[in-house]
Amino acid sequence: MIPLVYDQVNGWGKDDEFFLALLKKINVKTIADLGCGTGRLTTHFAKEDYQITAIDPNEEAIEYAKSKEYPGEVIWIVGDSTNLQTNAFEAIIMTANVAQVFLTEESWGNVIADAYRALKPGGHFIFDTRNPLAKAWEQWEKDTTPDVATDLVNGEPLEIWTQYEGLVDDVFTFYETVKKALTGEVVIHEKMQLKFRTQETIYEALKKEGFSQIQVYGDWEFKQATSKTKSFIFHSIK
Repeated sequence: MIPLVYDQVNGWGKDDEFFLALLKKINVKTIADLGCGTGRLTTHFAKEDYQITAIDPNEEAIEYAKSKEYPGEVIWIVGDSTNLQTNAFEAIIMTANVAQVFLTEESWGNVIADAYRALKPGGHFIFDTRNPLAKAWEQWEKDTTPDVATDLVNGEPLEIWTQYEGLVDDVFTFYETVKKALTGEVVIHEKMQLKFRTQETIYEALKKEGFSQIQVYGDWEFKQATSKTKSFIFHSIK
């Protein structure tokens, strides 16, 4: 996630609408937006009058999020799941496939444990992740054209180029390079990695931690996920 261009290449979509609808459906007030990034969706939660704590380890992203205009109040924290207060939230939400950035089973298990600890009894843990059976990376690798954006400071055109290293042990590695479109000068070059876990693996990890009533929706509809689903949305209760 590169804060400089993230919001420009990730527009409002069906996934955002789904998360807003799900939060309304469960009727909660206090939310932790874990892995909030630039606050692209967090600010929409604020418009709905939720009490929000937004956490992300990327200091640049948090500073960018703070600069946005939005109603209500958001508590912004540079940190991770260990910064979640115990027994404090009615819902913890992770959007934009944040669940896939935890590459080891230890780090993923720690996030689930921290979420369970931080939720009030009856609290909701909600997150999305891609179905490895859909092999999304095969489509990604076919796209060799750059995304375009604008430097918000000086208005210069930017290009975002992606290079793919491939999938090894369920971890997909790729590199994103932001260049000035007019000169080719590299502004940012970052390595990205995503872990693809099966529906069964995630379900069992949630169950092991103590979560119950585990619902898995598919592809941004309130319908049960199937093996052909591209995106899973997990909703479990403490």
